[in-house]
Amino acid sequence: MKLQNLVVFLIFHITSLHLCVASTDSSHPQDPYSCASASQPPYSCDSSDPSTKTYDFCKTTLPISRRAEDLVSRLTFEEKATQLVDTSPAIPRLGIPAYEWWSEGLHGIGFLTRVQQGISFFNRTIQHATSFPQVILTAASFDAHIWYRIGQATGKEARALYNAGQVTGLGFWAPNYGASFVRGVQGDSFEGESTLGDHLQASACCKHYTAHDLDNWNGVNRFRFNAIVTLQDMADTYQPPFRSCVQEGKASGIMCSYNEINGIPSCAHYDLLTKTLRQEWGFYGYITSDCDAVNVLHVEQKYAKTPEDALADALKSGMDVECSTSARSKDFPVSYLRNYTKSAVEKRKVTVSEIDRALHNLFSTRMRLGLFNGDPTKQLYSDIGPDQVCSQEHQALALEAALDGIALLKNADRLLPLSKSGISSLAVIGPKAHNSTNLLGNYFGPACKNVTILEGLRNYVSSASYEKGCNNVSCTSAAKKKPVEMARTEDQVILVMGLDQSQEKERLDRMDLAGYPGQAGAPALAQIIFGEHNPGGRLPMTWYPQDFTKVPMTDMRMRPQPSTGNPGRTYRFYEGEKVFEFGYGLSYSDYSYAFASVAQNQLNVKDSSNQQSENSETPGYKLVSDIGEEQCENIKFKVTVSVKNEGQMAGKHPVLLYARHAKPGKGRPIKKLVGFQTVKLGAGEN
Repeated sequence: MKLQNLVVFLIFHITSLHLCVASTDSSHPQDPYSCASASQPPYSCDSSDPSTKTYDFCKTTLPISRRAEDLVSRLTFEEKATQLVDTSPAIPRLGIPAYEWWSEGLHGIGFLTRVQQGISFFNRTIQHATSFPQVILTAASFDAHIWYRIGQATGKEARALYNAGQVTGLGFWAPNYGASFVRGVQGDSFEGESTLGDHLQASACCKHYTAHDLDNWNGVNRFRFNAIVTLQDMADTYQPPFRSCVQEGKASGIMCSYNEINGIPSCAHYDLLTKTLRQEWGFYGYITSDCDAVNVLHVEQKYAKTPEDALADALKSGMDVECSTSARSKDFPVSYLRNYTKSAVEKRKVTVSEIDRALHNLFSTRMRLGLFNGDPTKQLYSDIGPDQVCSQEHQALALEAALDGIALLKNADRLLPLSKSGISSLAVIGPKAHNSTNLLGNYFGPACKNVTILEGLRNYVSSASYEKGCNNVSCTSAAKKKPVEMARTEDQVILVMGLDQSQEKERLDRMDLAGYPGQAGAPALAQIIFGEHNPGGRLPMTWYPQDFTKVPMTDMRMRPQPSTGNPGRTYRFYEGEKVFEFGYGLSYSDYSYAFASVAQNQLNVKDSSNQQSENSETPGYKLVSDIGEEQCENIKFKVTVSVKNEGQMAGKHPVLLYARHAKPGKGRPIKKLVGFQTVKLGAGEN
């Protein structure tokens, strides 16, 4: 008997898969609107149509704003109303094709259902798309450049689908995970310089704006949740990711969320959508509702008394287009903007000029994508073809991202890596071991290539045996019997456990902080287990103990609140017991650091010790508006750190730099991540 101690954990904290080491292509249903050959991509301003010469909106020498203004002025009221919903129909008399605003780009081109509106894969020229790791795994790499490259790949594959006539829209929605990804999708440079101006490769839309931290908890769901957020938490926790999307990433889309923020729903929040996004941050693009959020204002939140009031609240606040599931939803069978725009104008709830403003933002975005420039085969990006989807480069990137994000959390007695030649038998046990779909997560498309963890491990130990075992913790003795017997007879045992979308899909309580490693997750895991890759991922979150669940999820405070039992959240404020802390991750190498140089910088605030803003919630703090935003942005410190790989194996290692306040507490963070950079070092290299 060679059963080893089950003490080594290799966890995709980002996969919902927990692997304990002891020592495929799917068939797709028929696409109901597919055709076998490539189609002409939809576009406006066909030069062969004489009428286009009279339309200013077709004149590419004019500014986008002037062109959009001309187009909107030519629409009838009935035509205007139809364009305020994500599925916007064609306007044949002006040569304008249908457009779908809703496509998903969470970790590659994806969709909610097998046939997503506006995008088609099955029985078409392009039948697959690269499926990258879920975002929390990629975050563990602490590598901004890999985010950019994933964004680039996603944007290219989106444009290739358009060029092949397989999408009716080029807007892709994804969470607010950073400027680098947004720049990659839209075609800008990694450094952040806007090299393309009004020539977008694809449109990146960041969601869900803002303070959207609860889906379903103890009877409180996302439709009825009022997030009570302090000004301080809003400024330093909830808003910065969106500000980065807008100001650094130049995102061309924003989605407002379902929840209320201090009593006002996001999609009806003028201060957030117009004052902050557009006026303060300089947002240039369109704002969409989360799906059916306008209905929610009326039906769920009772914020608006009538459908017309709900529509008016959203449009007047700055929303431009409604995402509606009315065509396929029993919960929200009516699109408010499609059905109530006319009556809202008649009842003087909203004006035509407010509708025109929304349409101007929408058509400006479509024009920035080049969809009103005539024949797309003669335009920028026309050379992006089907060969750039699931290319070897993109598939290699999916593998690299999975390898770099996997975090090794335990390795007692340095059991890992395993020796391929030293294993005579291997048991792979667990309900997730032989299911490739579980590796993809949600919002995924048909992956280029997808293998199971069992198949990946059998590339190293071809004789590896497999037993599914228990599906959940309610496990019978009969279900345990075979796995236990197998474990007793094998040299090494790998347990593959975790969650799947039946537990983690939207509208269900989050049972664990989890994600998935994408199409290359299985080979990435196998390479790490057998020592072909040195793991370097570091947790991008704090792993709390079980009793942390006593803190209500409805409590949005980051800072400790002793009166309510809130011990603080995130590495910045939580000082309690941790299972694993933010930034934790093991490697097969040890790394040593030494500060080589630190350039000093200082900001002097006049009378800062004696003055304090009236609205400041924390003594000793100054509002940015009092100091000056430009001065605050100039607080930059150049730090040089010497890093040495003390191990016998080359590795990629994220270096994290924190700042500590001399007197933490009273609202000040314990520490704050102020910089990070990933370095590649050979064995013994400094």
